[in-house]
Amino acid sequence: MIMSSASSFLVIDPVFRLLESFGIAPSLSVLIATVIAVAVALLFIVAVELLVKKTLLRIVTRLARKTSTSLDDYLVKHKVFSGLAMMSPPILLHILAPPVLKFYPDLIPFVRDAAVLYLAIVVVKVLFSMLDAIHDYLLQHPVGVKLPVKSFVQVFKTIVFGIAAIYILSRLLGKSPLVFFSGLGAFTAVLMLIFKDSILGLVAGVQLSSNDLVRPGDWIEMPKYGANGQVIDISLVTVSVQNNDKSIVTIPAYALISDGFKNWRGMTESDGRRIKRAICIDMTSVRFLDDELMAKMRKIRLLERYIDERMQEVEAHNSKLGVEELVPVNGRQLTNLGTFRAYLTEYVHHLPKINPDLTVLVRYLQPEGKGLPVEIFCFSRDKAMVEFETIQADIIDHVLAVLPSFELRVFQLN
Repeated sequence: MIMSSASSFLVIDPVFRLLESFGIAPSLSVLIATVIAVAVALLFIVAVELLVKKTLLRIVTRLARKTSTSLDDYLVKHKVFSGLAMMSPPILLHILAPPVLKFYPDLIPFVRDAAVLYLAIVVVKVLFSMLDAIHDYLLQHPVGVKLPVKSFVQVFKTIVFGIAAIYILSRLLGKSPLVFFSGLGAFTAVLMLIFKDSILGLVAGVQLSSNDLVRPGDWIEMPKYGANGQVIDISLVTVSVQNNDKSIVTIPAYALISDGFKNWRGMTESDGRRIKRAICIDMTSVRFLDDELMAKMRKIRLLERYIDERMQEVEAHNSKLGVEELVPVNGRQLTNLGTFRAYLTEYVHHLPKINPDLTVLVRYLQPEGKGLPVEIFCFSRDKAMVEFETIQADIIDHVLAVLPSFELRVFQLN
């Protein structure tokens, strides 16, 4: 109704006849009537756009405040509805071109093509704004935290931009869009050569996203690129990592697929972070427990049960074999190193910051000329770096401090 009334309102025949009645030449009357019609049409288009934008935004803003979802708030923030209001000028321009340019029919196709191209640009802008709004919305959603939303959004933007570019070129050149799509096959080799990195990044980004190999917030390591930190951004072709020193490393997405990387997400999602530290013991300090050292060991609460149980086993075994106590080599005896290992096992088990449901182990490693490595293998409840390193340091501090109580020495090069 509005469009038809506007078209009839802008019919310039009466204006032309009025100008001729004043004795103005027909050619000049046509020009003046057309200029007046153009001015009226532009004022009408601007008025309609302002009215639509003001009314639409007012209604949408009120509805957004009343709804519980935040998606409409992001649509308002990214001016999606303002972009929709911008679609009215090219539509009106396309409709009003024939009556306004009645006396200049050759200009009508150019004006209509310009209106269509402008409308295509506005549609692309609206779609981009809508994708940005969805991106921000998903980042606040639990699903968006686990997915590289930015990569998906950039893929859709690339598709939208490519389709729009082909459509605009086809309008400008007067060709069908199918001609450009069919002609892409002939330029595939050239495109792959020129845009090799972009294509590799696109494919790698899709693989990273679809296989959930990396997410924002993951801690990854790639020594080749000097990356050892938290992923702060995943785009279509690059992954940005912030290291401990706050430096930011940008890695090509295809490098993560081709070179491989270490992702610590499994650790952060588990029930503990692994502690694996070894202290080398001077093997010349290892000996059997004598009565004096045995009495000393019995005073350690964590060893009371262990010593009682093991001494019963040792005495039963030795008496069965008739071993003389004066020759300890002939039978089973407790050693200061074995007692120390039992003490460490109990000590780690009783630490409140160690998860007892996961593996807790104290073991000997292969000696390599630098003493006998005694390794502590367990998992801390706290996985944050500062707390984790503090727990490790406390354990090592305690181990070094109690070694003399077992008459053991740590091995170190002079």
